[in-house]
Amino acid sequence: MRPAHLDLHEPAVRRRGERVLGAAAVGAFVATLVLGLWVAPPDAVQGQSQRLMYLHVPAAWTGFLAVGVVALASLVVLLGGGRFWSSLARGAGELALAMLALAYAEGMAWGHAAWGVWWTWDPRLVTTGVLLLTCVGYVAMSSLGRDEQGLEEDGRDSRAGERRTALVGLLAAVEVPVVHLSVLWWRSIHQPPTLLRPSLSAPIDPTMLATLLVAVVAFTLAGAWYVTRRLDQQLPVARAPISAEVPAEAPAETPAPATTSGAAR
Repeated sequence: MRPAHLDLHEPAVRRRGERVLGAAAVGAFVATLVLGLWVAPPDAVQGQSQRLMYLHVPAAWTGFLAVGVVALASLVVLLGGGRFWSSLARGAGELALAMLALAYAEGMAWGHAAWGVWWTWDPRLVTTGVLLLTCVGYVAMSSLGRDEQGLEEDGRDSRAGERRTALVGLLAAVEVPVVHLSVLWWRSIHQPPTLLRPSLSAPIDPTMLATLLVAVVAFTLAGAWYVTRRLDQQLPVARAPISAEVPAEAPAETPAPATTSGAAR
C-alpha cells in the first residue's frame, strides 16, 4: 500500500480541498458572527465600534499571510519554478490585494469612529498604503501582456515577465514587517499591536480574544479556499493519454467463386 499524500498539482485534490476549505470557512464565519455580535462584550472606551476589530485584524492578517505566500512562490519562480508556482503567486497576490484593501477601508471607518478623522499622515496608514500600492502593481504586472497560453503579446516566452513580477512580490514581503512595526518605530496615533507584540502579552478580554482568533481562522480558511480555487482555474487540466493501440482491421471477405451459366463443353 502507498501512503496518501497531498499533491496540489492534481485537479481532483484541489477540488476536494476547495470543498473542505469552503465548508470549514462558512462554519467559522457563522461562529464569528455569533461571537462578534452577541457573545463578545463591547469595548469600555470605544463601545460598539470596537467590533470592527473582528473584521479589520483578520483581513490584515490574511493579507500579510498572502504576501508571505507570494514571496515564497516568487522565490521558487526565480529559482526556476514552473507554472504551478507562478499561478500560486498570482492567486495569493490577488488575495493579498483584496484583503489589504478591505483592512484599509475598515481601518479608515474605525479610525473615524475613534479619532474623528478618516485619514491622517500616520505611519501605519502611510506604510500600509505603500504596501497596498505595491500589491496593485504586482497584480497588474502578473496580468499585463499575457494571453491565455501564458505568452507575452509579442510571442516571446513569459519567463522574463514572471521574474520581474516575482521581484515585486519579494519587495511586498519586505514591506510587511515595516507596516507591522511602524507603530513602534515612529510616533503614531494607531494603537500598538494587540497580539503580535514584543512582550507576547495580549491586553484583551478573554472572550474578545477568542472571538478574534475564530475570526482569524475564518478569514484564513476563506483565503486558502480562494487561492486553491484560482489554482484550479489557472492550471491546465491533464488530458487523458491517447492510446497507441491500432484497432485491428476487419478480416477481408473471401470473394465468392464465379459461376458459369452453361455446361462446360
